[in-house]
Amino acid sequence: MSEGIGILENQGIIEIHIDRPDKKNALTADMYRAMTSALADAAARTEIGAVLFAGKGDAFCAGNDLKDFMAGPQGGEAAFAFIRAIANFEKPIVAAVQGLAVGVGTTMLFHCDLVYAAPDARFVMPFVNLGIVPEAGSSLLAPAALGYAKAAAMLLLGEPLDAQAADQAGLVTAIVPGDVLLDHARRKAAMLMAKPPQALAATRRLMKGDLTALNQRIEEEARLFRETLQSAEAQEAFAAFFEKRAPVFRR
Repeated sequence: MSEGIGILENQGIIEIHIDRPDKKNALTADMYRAMTSALADAAARTEIGAVLFAGKGDAFCAGNDLKDFMAGPQGGEAAFAFIRAIANFEKPIVAAVQGLAVGVGTTMLFHCDLVYAAPDARFVMPFVNLGIVPEAGSSLLAPAALGYAKAAAMLLLGEPLDAQAADQAGLVTAIVPGDVLLDHARRKAAMLMAKPPQALAATRRLMKGDLTALNQRIEEEARLFRETLQSAEAQEAFAAFFEKRAPVFRR
Protein backbone atom coordinates (compact mmCIF):
# COMPACT_ATOMS: atom_id res chain seq x y z
CA MET A 1 0.00 0.00 0.00
CA SER A 2 2.88 2.37 0.72
CA GLU A 3 6.64 2.31 0.82
CA GLY A 4 7.46 1.58 4.45
CA ILE A 5 4.18 -0.16 5.33
CA GLY A 6 3.42 -3.79 4.58
CA ILE A 7 -0.12 -5.16 4.82
CA LEU A 8 -0.79 -8.87 5.25
CA GLU A 9 -4.12 -10.63 5.63
CA ASN A 10 -4.29 -14.01 7.30
CA GLN A 11 -7.47 -15.84 8.31
CA GLY A 12 -9.47 -12.77 9.25
CA ILE A 13 -6.58 -10.79 10.73
CA ILE A 14 -4.98 -7.79 9.05
CA GLU A 15 -1.34 -7.31 9.94
CA ILE A 16 0.17 -3.84 9.57
CA HIS A 17 3.95 -4.04 9.43
CA ILE A 18 5.99 -0.86 9.82
CA ASP A 19 8.76 -1.68 7.36
CA ARG A 20 11.43 1.01 7.26
CA PRO A 21 14.14 -0.62 9.37
CA ASP A 22 16.97 1.56 8.04
CA LYS A 23 15.23 4.52 9.72
CA LYS A 24 14.17 2.60 12.84
CA ASN A 25 10.65 2.54 11.36
CA ALA A 26 10.19 6.31 11.67
CA LEU A 27 6.86 7.29 10.13
CA THR A 28 6.28 9.54 7.13
CA ALA A 29 2.99 11.11 6.04
CA ASP A 30 2.52 8.40 3.40
CA MET A 31 3.09 5.68 5.99
CA TYR A 32 0.48 7.22 8.28
CA ARG A 33 -1.99 7.36 5.40
CA ALA A 34 -1.36 3.69 4.57
CA MET A 35 -2.02 2.62 8.15
CA THR A 36 -5.16 4.75 8.35
CA SER A 37 -6.41 3.20 5.12
CA ALA A 38 -5.70 -0.31 6.42
CA LEU A 39 -7.69 0.40 9.60
CA ALA A 40 -10.60 1.72 7.52
CA ASP A 41 -10.51 -1.43 5.37
CA ALA A 42 -10.46 -3.65 8.47
CA ALA A 43 -13.34 -1.72 10.03
CA ALA A 44 -15.51 -2.03 6.92
CA ARG A 45 -15.12 -5.78 6.40
CA THR A 46 -17.14 -8.12 8.59
CA GLU A 47 -14.77 -11.01 7.93
CA ILE A 48 -11.91 -9.14 9.58
CA GLY A 49 -11.85 -9.72 13.33
CA ALA A 50 -8.62 -8.16 14.53
CA VAL A 51 -5.61 -6.04 13.56
CA LEU A 52 -2.00 -6.72 14.47
CA PHE A 53 0.74 -4.05 14.44
CA ALA A 54 4.38 -5.06 14.18
CA GLY A 55 7.69 -3.48 13.21
CA LYS A 56 10.42 -4.88 10.99
CA GLY A 57 14.04 -4.96 12.10
CA ASP A 58 15.32 -4.09 15.54
CA ALA A 59 12.81 -1.32 16.34
CA PHE A 60 9.04 -1.14 16.56
CA CYS A 61 8.69 2.55 15.66
CA ALA A 62 10.98 5.54 16.24
CA GLY A 63 8.07 7.97 16.02
CA ASN A 64 7.72 10.66 13.38
CA ASP A 65 10.35 11.12 10.72
CA LEU A 66 11.31 14.61 11.83
CA LYS A 67 12.49 15.82 8.42
CA ASP A 68 9.27 14.63 6.79
CA PHE A 69 7.22 16.04 9.65
CA MET A 70 8.83 19.45 9.40
CA ALA A 71 8.55 19.61 5.60
CA GLY A 72 4.94 20.79 5.67
CA PRO A 73 1.53 20.43 7.33
CA GLN A 74 0.71 17.19 5.52
CA GLY A 75 2.81 15.18 7.97
CA GLY A 76 0.97 16.46 11.00
CA GLU A 77 -2.47 16.07 9.45
CA ALA A 78 -1.72 12.50 8.35
CA ALA A 79 -0.52 11.68 11.87
CA PHE A 80 -3.63 13.16 13.51
CA ALA A 81 -5.89 11.25 11.08
CA PHE A 82 -4.19 7.99 12.05
CA ILE A 83 -4.54 8.82 15.74
CA ARG A 84 -8.27 9.44 15.35
CA ALA A 85 -8.63 6.18 13.42
CA ILE A 86 -6.84 3.97 15.94
CA ALA A 87 -8.50 5.65 18.93
CA ASN A 88 -11.97 4.97 17.54
CA PHE A 89 -11.31 1.58 15.95
CA GLU A 90 -13.97 -0.89 17.09
CA LYS A 91 -12.17 -4.21 16.67
CA PRO A 92 -9.39 -5.68 18.82
CA ILE A 93 -5.84 -4.50 18.16
CA VAL A 94 -2.73 -6.50 19.07
CA ALA A 95 0.82 -5.10 18.99
CA ALA A 96 4.19 -6.86 18.91
CA VAL A 97 6.86 -4.44 20.14
CA GLN A 98 10.63 -4.89 19.97
CA GLY A 99 13.37 -2.34 20.46
CA LEU A 100 12.54 1.35 20.37
CA ALA A 101 8.96 2.58 20.66
CA VAL A 102 9.31 6.36 20.55
CA GLY A 103 6.60 9.04 20.51
CA VAL A 104 3.63 7.70 18.59
CA GLY A 105 5.37 4.32 18.74
CA THR A 106 4.39 4.36 22.42
CA THR A 107 1.22 6.48 22.42
CA MET A 108 -0.51 4.28 19.84
CA LEU A 109 -0.14 1.37 22.25
CA PHE A 110 -2.61 2.96 24.68
CA HIS A 111 -5.25 2.21 22.03
CA CYS A 112 -4.24 -1.43 21.59
CA ASP A 113 -5.94 -4.20 23.52
CA LEU A 114 -3.01 -6.60 23.83
CA VAL A 115 0.62 -5.43 23.75
CA TYR A 116 3.42 -8.01 23.74
CA ALA A 117 6.96 -6.73 24.23
CA ALA A 118 10.35 -8.27 23.60
CA PRO A 119 12.85 -7.98 26.47
CA ASP A 120 14.70 -5.23 24.57
CA ALA A 121 11.61 -3.03 24.16
CA ARG A 122 12.08 0.57 25.27
CA PHE A 123 9.17 3.01 25.51
CA VAL A 124 9.85 6.75 25.25
CA MET A 125 7.59 9.81 24.95
CA PRO A 126 10.03 12.73 24.40
CA PHE A 127 7.48 15.37 23.40
CA VAL A 128 8.45 18.01 25.98
CA ASN A 129 12.12 17.48 25.10
CA LEU A 130 11.23 18.54 21.55
CA GLY A 131 9.34 21.62 22.69
CA ILE A 132 5.94 20.13 21.84
CA VAL A 133 3.06 18.44 23.68
CA PRO A 134 1.90 14.80 23.77
CA GLU A 135 -0.56 13.38 21.26
CA ALA A 136 -2.94 10.43 20.77
CA GLY A 137 -4.71 11.24 24.02
CA SER A 138 -1.61 10.19 25.97
CA SER A 139 -1.87 13.15 28.36
CA LEU A 140 -5.14 11.57 29.51
CA LEU A 141 -4.43 7.87 29.03
CA ALA A 142 -0.88 7.66 30.41
CA PRO A 143 -1.77 8.95 33.92
CA ALA A 144 -4.85 6.70 33.94
CA ALA A 145 -2.91 3.61 32.89
CA LEU A 146 0.42 4.15 34.63
CA GLY A 147 -0.46 6.44 37.53
CA TYR A 148 0.42 10.12 37.58
CA ALA A 149 3.96 9.72 38.92
CA LYS A 150 5.09 7.24 36.26
CA ALA A 151 3.33 9.22 33.56
CA ALA A 152 5.02 12.42 34.74
CA ALA A 153 8.45 10.81 34.53
CA MET A 154 7.73 9.73 30.96
CA LEU A 155 5.92 12.85 29.72
CA LEU A 156 7.63 15.65 31.67
CA LEU A 157 11.16 14.26 31.89
CA GLY A 158 11.06 12.08 28.80
CA GLU A 159 12.40 9.15 30.81
CA PRO A 160 12.05 5.75 29.11
CA LEU A 161 10.51 2.57 30.43
CA ASP A 162 12.22 -0.71 29.67
CA ALA A 163 10.18 -3.84 29.04
CA GLN A 164 10.18 -5.00 32.64
CA ALA A 165 9.14 -1.60 34.00
CA ALA A 166 6.47 -1.30 31.31
CA ASP A 167 5.14 -4.72 32.24
CA GLN A 168 5.03 -3.80 35.94
CA ALA A 169 3.34 -0.48 35.13
CA GLY A 170 0.66 -2.15 33.04
CA LEU A 171 1.65 -0.69 29.67
CA VAL A 172 2.24 -4.14 28.17
CA THR A 173 0.35 -7.40 28.47
CA ALA A 174 3.42 -9.64 28.71
CA ILE A 175 7.12 -9.89 27.88
CA VAL A 176 7.85 -12.47 25.19
CA PRO A 177 11.22 -13.62 23.83
CA GLY A 178 12.08 -11.69 20.71
CA ASP A 179 12.51 -14.74 18.47
CA VAL A 180 8.90 -15.82 19.06
CA LEU A 181 7.33 -12.37 19.59
CA LEU A 182 5.47 -12.09 16.29
CA ASP A 183 4.27 -15.69 16.37
CA HIS A 184 2.99 -15.18 19.93
CA ALA A 185 1.12 -12.01 18.94
CA ARG A 186 -0.35 -13.82 15.93
CA ARG A 187 -1.60 -16.64 18.14
CA LYS A 188 -3.27 -14.17 20.49
CA ALA A 189 -4.88 -12.36 17.54
CA ALA A 190 -6.15 -15.73 16.27
CA MET A 191 -7.61 -16.43 19.71
CA LEU A 192 -9.48 -13.14 19.55
CA MET A 193 -10.68 -14.02 16.05
CA ALA A 194 -12.15 -17.27 17.39
CA LYS A 195 -14.25 -15.54 20.07
CA PRO A 196 -17.97 -14.72 19.62
CA PRO A 197 -17.65 -11.41 17.72
CA GLN A 198 -20.68 -9.61 19.17
CA ALA A 199 -19.83 -10.48 22.78
CA LEU A 200 -16.21 -9.55 22.15
CA ALA A 201 -17.14 -6.19 20.64
CA ALA A 202 -19.61 -5.39 23.42
CA THR A 203 -17.09 -6.26 26.12
CA ARG A 204 -14.44 -4.12 24.45
CA ARG A 205 -16.86 -1.17 24.27
CA LEU A 206 -17.64 -1.56 27.97
CA MET A 207 -13.94 -1.62 28.83
CA LYS A 208 -13.11 1.40 26.65
CA GLY A 209 -16.10 3.36 27.96
CA ASP A 210 -17.40 6.63 26.57
CA LEU A 211 -14.81 8.00 24.14
CA THR A 212 -16.10 11.58 24.23
CA ALA A 213 -13.51 12.81 26.73
CA LEU A 214 -10.74 10.96 24.90
CA ASN A 215 -11.64 12.46 21.53
CA GLN A 216 -11.88 15.92 23.07
CA ARG A 217 -8.41 15.48 24.57
CA ILE A 218 -7.03 14.24 21.23
CA GLU A 219 -8.32 17.39 19.52
CA GLU A 220 -7.01 19.64 22.30
CA GLU A 221 -3.60 17.99 22.06
CA ALA A 222 -3.64 18.37 18.26
CA ARG A 223 -4.39 22.09 18.54
CA LEU A 224 -1.60 22.65 21.06
CA PHE A 225 0.74 20.41 19.09
CA ARG A 226 0.32 22.60 16.00
CA GLU A 227 0.91 25.72 18.08
CA THR A 228 3.96 24.45 19.94
CA LEU A 229 5.47 23.07 16.73
CA GLN A 230 5.85 26.69 15.57
CA SER A 231 7.30 27.90 18.87
CA ALA A 232 10.84 29.12 19.47
CA GLU A 233 11.32 26.23 21.89
CA ALA A 234 10.45 23.63 19.26
CA GLN A 235 12.64 25.33 16.67
CA GLU A 236 15.59 25.23 19.08
CA ALA A 237 14.89 21.59 20.03
CA PHE A 238 14.68 20.44 16.42
CA ALA A 239 17.75 22.45 15.40
CA ALA A 240 19.71 20.91 18.28
CA PHE A 241 18.54 17.43 17.29
CA PHE A 242 19.72 17.79 13.70
CA GLU A 243 22.95 19.52 14.77
CA LYS A 244 23.60 16.82 17.37
CA ARG A 245 24.02 19.24 20.26
CA ALA A 246 22.29 20.03 23.55
CA PRO A 247 19.39 22.50 23.18
CA VAL A 248 19.41 25.78 25.08
CA PHE A 249 15.93 26.93 26.15
CA ARG A 250 16.82 29.58 28.75
CA ARG A 251 19.19 32.31 27.62
